Amino acid sequence: QVQLVESGGGLVEAGGSLRLSCAASVRTFSGLSMGWFRQGPGKEREFIAGISWIGGSTYYADSVKGRFTIFRDNARNTVYLQMNSLQPEDTAVYYCAAERSLSPKATITPNYWGQGTQVTVSS
Repeated sequence: QVQLVESGGGLVEAGGSLRLSCAASVRTFSGLSMGWFRQGPGKEREFIAGISWIGGSTYYADSVKGRFTIFRDNARNTVYLQMNSLQPEDTAVYYCAAERSLSPKATITPNYWGQGTQVTVSS
């Protein structure tokens, strides 16, 4: 079983930055491909960033490309999402997700989800 715990959400003004963290309680973090999803008010859940198990491949949705960066520290069992140039449309609950996979791909089909962390961007 894998438990994922997100942190780092909060309220920020437009143009600001936040860094989300997701700590995984698992014996072999390096066997997990990781990703971030978000769900804004009245919207469907959206896959926005992914990273392969070894970190060699990343994926970004067009909506965040160039502003968000996903990276992982396998020694700390943690994946991060650095979010810059935040805009009000980035307001959402952000979810960390994991897939047991040794594939080099960065897109994931989650086996596990975190509880979510709220990000609110004021205009």
